[in-house]
This record gives sequence, C-alpha cells and structure tokens, in this order.
Amino acid sequence: MSTRLGELLVKRGLISGEQLERAITREGEEQEAFCTILTKENFLSDADLTAFLQREYRLPLVDPAVMEVPSEIARLVPATIALRHHLVPISLAGSTLTLAMSDPSNLGAINEVKFLTGYDIKVAIATTASVSQAIRDFYDQGNDYQEVLAEVEGQDVELVQDDEELDVRELERSTEDAPVVRLVNAILTSAIKRHASDVHLEPFEKMFRVRFRVDGVLEEIMKPPLKLKNAITSRLKVMASLDIAERRLPQDGRIKLKIGPGQDMDFRVSVLPTIFGEKIVLRLLDKSNLQLDMTKLGFDQSALKDFQESIYKPYGMVLVTGPTGSGKTTTLYSALSELNKTVSNISTAEDPVEYNLVGINQVQINEDIGLNFANALRSFLRQDPDIIMVGEIRDFETAEIAIKAALTGHLVLSTLHTNDAPSTINRMLNMGVEPFLVASSVNLVLAQRLARLICDGCKEPAEIPMTALIELGMSREMAAEASCFRGAGCSACGGSGYSGRVALYEVMPVSEELREMILIGASSSEIKQKACDLGMLTLRRAGLTKMAQGATTMEEVLRVTMAD
Repeated sequence: MSTRLGELLVKRGLISGEQLERAITREGEEQEAFCTILTKENFLSDADLTAFLQREYRLPLVDPAVMEVPSEIARLVPATIALRHHLVPISLAGSTLTLAMSDPSNLGAINEVKFLTGYDIKVAIATTASVSQAIRDFYDQGNDYQEVLAEVEGQDVELVQDDEELDVRELERSTEDAPVVRLVNAILTSAIKRHASDVHLEPFEKMFRVRFRVDGVLEEIMKPPLKLKNAITSRLKVMASLDIAERRLPQDGRIKLKIGPGQDMDFRVSVLPTIFGEKIVLRLLDKSNLQLDMTKLGFDQSALKDFQESIYKPYGMVLVTGPTGSGKTTTLYSALSELNKTVSNISTAEDPVEYNLVGINQVQINEDIGLNFANALRSFLRQDPDIIMVGEIRDFETAEIAIKAALTGHLVLSTLHTNDAPSTINRMLNMGVEPFLVASSVNLVLAQRLARLICDGCKEPAEIPMTALIELGMSREMAAEASCFRGAGCSACGGSGYSGRVALYEVMPVSEELREMILIGASSSEIKQKACDLGMLTLRRAGLTKMAQGATTMEEVLRVTMAD
C-alpha cells in the first residue's frame, strides 16, 4: 500500500517522484514502515503527513502515546506486527478493535490484524512520533513488560506482605520469583538500550512507578502492580548486596551487569525510605560512552584554550561547578585523561569512584571509617603527588587543605555546587577561606550545564522572531545570522525531537584584574561583570551560541540557563 499512498503524495506535490522511489527502496531493505521512512528522511514533516492523511481519508486523529490502554488490549497485537506496520491497538468495543496507524492506506496490515485477532478493525490516524512512543510504552522494543506482568497477575498471589513486620525469609524467596527476576532484568536492560542516565523506582500510596531519565529529562516507563513493590525493591537490594531487612535507613550500593563480550555496565544504587516504601534510584555508569576527548565536549575555541592552559599550569586550582548530573565528572575525567602521562603522579579522591582510569590512583571515600576528602587529601600530600583531584569541596577543612596543596606546587582539580562561575569565589569565601588564599590559588573556574541536541532525523527550520531572540540575550548581529531549528519528532528520537546532549560552558580564568577584585571583597555580580568585560561567555550566551548554530532549541536554552 506504500506505492498507493506515495503516488497520492506525489500527485499532491508533497514529495517528489525521486523521494518516493528512495522511500520504497528503503522500505524493502529495512522492513520499516513507509510513513516512518518519509518522516525520518525529512521528505515530509510529521505534521504535514498527518494533515494530508486526515484530509484524504477523513478519519479521526488520536494520540496513542497519552492514552491509557489496558494491557489485555495491547497484547492483542504482537510487538513484531506493531513494529513492522507501525500501528497500535487502542480500544476494543464489542467485536471491533480500533487501531491507531500512521498509514491508514495499509490494507495489508489491517487484514493481517483482522485475521490474527478475529475482530473487525476500525482505524484512527496518529502521527508517526505518537505511534512510535506508544509502541515503546506498550512493548518496550523487545522487553515485553506486559508479558511478564501478565504472568505475575495470572498467579494472583501477594509476593510480599506490605506490613512493617516483614519476614526476611519471605522477602528472600520473593526476590528469586521468576517473573520478578525477569521484570527487574527487563527494566535494567531497557534502561541500557534507551541510553538512560538514571532509573527511578518510586512507591506511592496507590501506585508504583518506574521512570527513566533520558537526555536529562524524566519520562514514565511503566507502572508495575503495587503488590510487586517490595519484591522488586528487595530484588534490586539483593543484586546491590544491601540489607533487605533494613527499611528505615538510606543505603547505597552497586550492581555490575555483563551485557556482552567484554562490556560491563555499572549501576550505582541509592535506596531512600519514604512514607510509602523505599524509593530506589539507579545511576548508570557506562564506560564505553565516557567521552574523554575534551575537544568533543562542546567547548568554544576560546573557552577550550583557557581551560587547557589552566590544567597545564604546574600548580594552582581549577574548579568545575554545576548541579548534579551536569557533566562535571566527565569534564574532570577528560582533563585527567589529557594529563595522564608517565611523568605525572595523579591521585583522586572520589565519592563514589564512577569510572576506573588506568594510570591514575583513585581512592574511594568512606565516611563510615573516617576516610573523608580532607583525610584523603592529607595522605595524598605524603605520596609525592603532581596532580590531585578532589571529588567535591564540601567544607572549610577540605577547602583549606586543597588550597595549601595548590599553593605548594601541586595542580588541584575539584568541583563545587554553585550556580555560575563568579559565585564560586564567594562560596569559598563563605566557607571561611581568606580572600588572599582564594585570589592566589585559583587559576580558573568553569560552570557547566547539559542541553539536549536536536535530533538529526527530524531536524527542521524554526521561525523565531528577531525580537524574541534579542530579548533572550542575542546581539542584533547574532540574531540576524542565527540558524534556528527544532525537532519535529520521529521514531528515532521517540517523538521528543531531541537526541543526545551537549555541554554549555562558562569559563572564567582568574586574571590579575579579578584577583584584585577578590582581594577587596567584590560581589559575585561585580566579578561577573568584569569577567564578561574580559571576554567570558556566560552560560546563557553559550546556550544562545549553540542555538544560533542550530545545535539546540530556544526551549532548551531557557530550561537549563538563567538570564544574565
């Protein structure tokens, strides 16, 4: 039926004959739905295709991605058929099954589903992005949660009693229950496939929710039955070697999975007791995705030059700041990787050690036995170090030792939690460090954020008025030359319009002028103004530059940066 729909699109002037031939060829080679290929190849936008189909076939428009479809209806059509024909079942009324399709002209798909299910078929139109999202929600691209959940529901047993008095033996037995094991494995492998950075398992009074953080944004994946809450939680705690009987205190652990020949995946596990049970957050640490080439992180040329010059100085301090999950560790590891030579002795104190770097002495902080950042730093100074990395400066004691190390011939790299680069100086002063020590020890401060990249598969020009760009902070010249784009949403990006992330950097070298301002106790805003006068790009300006280059969108820049 792709030929019939294609000919109609050519007749209406929406695609060319050459594009039709290419789409039909790809459809045969890749066994992918015709409409998906049209939007993925940017022959036609999702919105234009949907509008055409509505006009041509006069069928209702639906959004299956936001519809609550019962699992028994979703299971009527196997995942293989849903993927092949790009359709999902959305409702069943009597003997009529309604399908949401991106290509309602595909009579072969309709007849196949009719033969398979024995129901009469009714069709509704949906965008390719919406159908793709619904397929992921219903079938999870190979990890069929519905099948596992159906198996559990069919047993009709309570795996764990949800009482305060828990039988540990019962908990242990439930963690070995086959459906629970399969469901947990499906969640973990799905997180890896989707390149999630975090997995959240959250218990509430009347539901249990699983969410993935993909490209910095949380999305709901599934809601397992509430009766599985303790069994799933206990299974993950067993895998992380935690105490399953202790439900009142926070716990931290680690899971290591082997996902292929020579490829391991680490999950950092954090368990937090809430009023309705234990919330678990898993941080995925994939060394194969660790970007250690700092030229590919997102630096502008001048900012990269300033950062490289500061890390190659023989002594002093380089501070990286930003919120949790903003890529500070990746930036520090890329710097250490560049400095990692046989002539240098490099030691790091981390909590936790996220990735193992060959040739670098990494120490895991353990507060329970008194091994904190300050004590680790003291020990480093007796180990003939050249370069020291401190995971985080949290208190005056750690800051004081780090600064003394920086002033006595060592290069010190560390992180702090501040909103921008200039406020880092005031943060250290507020800790109690003397201004002359800060002024003489800090070489450079770098603040960063992560912004989502526009998906290459559905990238299209975006019309943004020049006045809006100027209000955002662009100069008139930059606004006039800006090439703004957006992601229309396609199957490759799951309809989000984004794929991957890029770092935005605010790099502030501490020049002589800034040192003098620090000594006289200048405010953050005064330091920021002076740094901008000396050429520093703020986070907002760095975001606007990436936006003008067509890498990200206005919405992303507004989401991750503050106005100057």
